[in-house]
Amino acid sequence: MLTTLTDPTLLRSQNFIDQQWCDSRARLEVTNPATGAVIADVPDSDADDARRAADAAATAFPAWSRRTARDRAQIIKRWHALILANEQDLARIISAEQGKPMHESLGEVRYGGSYVEWFAEEATRICGDVVAEAVPGRKMLVLKEPVGVVAAITPWNFPLAMIARKIAPALAAGCTVVAKPAEDTPLTALALVRLAEQAGLPHGVLNIVTASRTNTPAVVDAWLADARVRKITFTGSTPVGKHLARESAGTLKKLSLELGGNAPFIVFDDADLDAAVDGLMAAKFRNGGQTCVCPNRVYVQAGVHDAFVSKLAARVGALHVGPATEPAAQIGPMINARAVDKIDRHVRDAVDQGARVVVGGERVRTGDGPHYYAPTVLVGATPAMALAHEETFGPVAPVFRFTHEDEVIRDANDTPFGLAAYFYSNDVRRIWRVAQALETGIVGINEGALASEAAPFGGVKESGYGREGSRHGLDDYMHTKYLCQGQLH
Repeated sequence: MLTTLTDPTLLRSQNFIDQQWCDSRARLEVTNPATGAVIADVPDSDADDARRAADAAATAFPAWSRRTARDRAQIIKRWHALILANEQDLARIISAEQGKPMHESLGEVRYGGSYVEWFAEEATRICGDVVAEAVPGRKMLVLKEPVGVVAAITPWNFPLAMIARKIAPALAAGCTVVAKPAEDTPLTALALVRLAEQAGLPHGVLNIVTASRTNTPAVVDAWLADARVRKITFTGSTPVGKHLARESAGTLKKLSLELGGNAPFIVFDDADLDAAVDGLMAAKFRNGGQTCVCPNRVYVQAGVHDAFVSKLAARVGALHVGPATEPAAQIGPMINARAVDKIDRHVRDAVDQGARVVVGGERVRTGDGPHYYAPTVLVGATPAMALAHEETFGPVAPVFRFTHEDEVIRDANDTPFGLAAYFYSNDVRRIWRVAQALETGIVGINEGALASEAAPFGGVKESGYGREGSRHGLDDYMHTKYLCQGQLH
């Protein structure tokens, strides 16, 4: 797929530091998860590379932060226009290194681009406050100012959208950025930065380094120890998020952490079953189930359990598994062998404890590669199973039967995580009761597609804190300054 790029210069194989494309001492191979073939190599950066990136960002910050909001917005808008103009190439890069079908990759480009456009527009709406006069002759003002240098650390499952929705608000607020994409999917991030370069970002405003799983701690630790880096924004696992929070304490950095999830999907007896199945298909099987807001536990009330499972199994069994090069593909490869092993372990554990496979439940070899798992529906799931407590991160829908509303609320909340939850009901009183009772940062009510650039995205409990998207997402890259001027009378 990478040999058919309209603009081959988007395929970058170097770090971008202080407006220069530069190498590191070691190299990191990037593979296609559909085949396991090496498709490129990029720098395997170290602490020195990370420090050089931070130096560039710190030097660039004063001038960038002093630019007018309109000036910053115009550059970000040019970046957005270039993203849309190159959407086919960007989608090919995503599919080649991450594996998702092309139609999903195109959707990701447009979704990620929507954050860039949104924050370009929000840049000109940054406003403070004039506080009502409390003492004669005194004026009190509240200003919003950029926090400083931001370090963005992003995952592999949405290699364009995740980094776009971190970089765009940082730039809009007047911050400068150092970024490190996931080792599995660095090519998409490098292509995105190439377009930002073309849009006219000044020297040092945006810097990116790539690194292997082995070298990533050295890169990130260099930023954690650097007092000039004033904010960390991270999407990934809860254990890593906790590490970042601990290590940021030494310099009291601001943090945005979008961490693990264990989303419940609840179907009540009064739900529209066809709509509920549609919603679950959209929420669960997008990107092969490799999303942080995927339903991990499907709770169906006893009165509609069998009918719902029958409808769901028919839909899931019809999904086409294959590589992104197949136009009909709906479920692509998992990211690597570790991911497939975890999915299979969860299914085997569930079956050993009494669950029944309705459809799927096995590894699939297709598209010249082994990293596939059949879309799966399990019934008879219980809280004792591993899949009830760990994110499966794959195309497996375990169905739990429940009887009473209070029972399912208790089970849905019985997790340290609190990112997203979904439920289907046509009882307006129940809708308000359940929406308020669920302990998550995001709730889908009769809706399976939640994310929007205009809405705040983030969790509670061990799913993290901070928000991405919306005006709240811009606030996370700014601090508040209070000015008090006296003797005006």
